[in-house]
Amino acid sequence: MDKAAPELNELDSRLGDGDLGVTLQKCAHNVRNVLPVAPDSVQGILKCASQACADASGSSFGTLFASGLLAAAKWLDGRSLDRAALPELLSHAVQKLSARGGASLGDKTMIDSLHAIAQALARAQPQDDLAAVARKAAAKAIEEFRDKPNRIGRARMFAEKSIGMDDPGMVAVLRMAESL
Repeated sequence: MDKAAPELNELDSRLGDGDLGVTLQKCAHNVRNVLPVAPDSVQGILKCASQACADASGSSFGTLFASGLLAAAKWLDGRSLDRAALPELLSHAVQKLSARGGASLGDKTMIDSLHAIAQALARAQPQDDLAAVARKAAAKAIEEFRDKPNRIGRARMFAEKSIGMDDPGMVAVLRMAESL
């Protein structure tokens, strides 16, 4: 996120308030600080990461990101996270993010990218590198939505202007996938 922050701020300044990179940089910083003391479970790590992101920013993306991490943590309760469970976990997070933020699939938001990743992971073969599958799906989602208008959030006010532009949240998901 440190490397991606300037790009994300610039993209966000075209359609929003220009703070997406700073927000995710703060989230990443806080997460790095809590990882050494986080519980030794995926669920515990996700809960700590969620709180760290909630503490980082009051921005809409930061709040939604924290909500998505918490939704994933709650979904894991009593479940193990393996290859087969990952698409279901992401699909659950997409549902919770949609309910929390009011976005629907097709609105040109990060949930479209997360949904694309979940679908691609569900189709992945046992020999496939899941990180590569996620990166490819996130990049493809950006391409598919580039020539569509943003339909929710601050970017919806610039719906026509957003045609031909990459959604900053979708690019953020791609940058996170690239860091895997």
